[in-house]
Amino acid sequence: MKLEIRKNGDPILREKCKPVIVIDEEIKKLASDMLETMYSADGVGLAAPQVGINKRMFVIDVGNGPLVMINPRILLRIGEENGREGCLSIPGLWGEVARAQKIDVEAMNLQGDKVRIEGDSLLARAIQHEFDHLNGILFIDKATQLIDASSKKEE
Repeated sequence: MKLEIRKNGDPILREKCKPVIVIDEEIKKLASDMLETMYSADGVGLAAPQVGINKRMFVIDVGNGPLVMINPRILLRIGEENGREGCLSIPGLWGEVARAQKIDVEAMNLQGDKVRIEGDSLLARAIQHEFDHLNGILFIDKATQLIDASSKKEE
């Protein structure tokens, strides 16, 4: 089921999310609904608070198949690179954001198993972007330059 994506200004986007305690059918359904919502919006990632749920989980697909990350922890950040980011919760706005080039993250999957993922490039950027959502941080808080995509006007 497609969910409503919350937009900038919605207070839940600024909340620090609570850990997922039990991975039950409700969490599995939420993950499925989040993936459907993300794909229908042409996104590469979507965090639970973006659909109004205060839980530490997000979904990502940068072209290698879907990932569901529950209670993620970034263990290691290596290097830094600037890149353009947008957000489904802030449509029409892009920004240049500095992120780690490579990351090592640990999370739980839908089976409740701990998984460790090493990511670079777009995967690393997407994980860091979605991880920020779990802490109430939006990309516009870190962007050095904001661009209105609808008018191509820089702020």
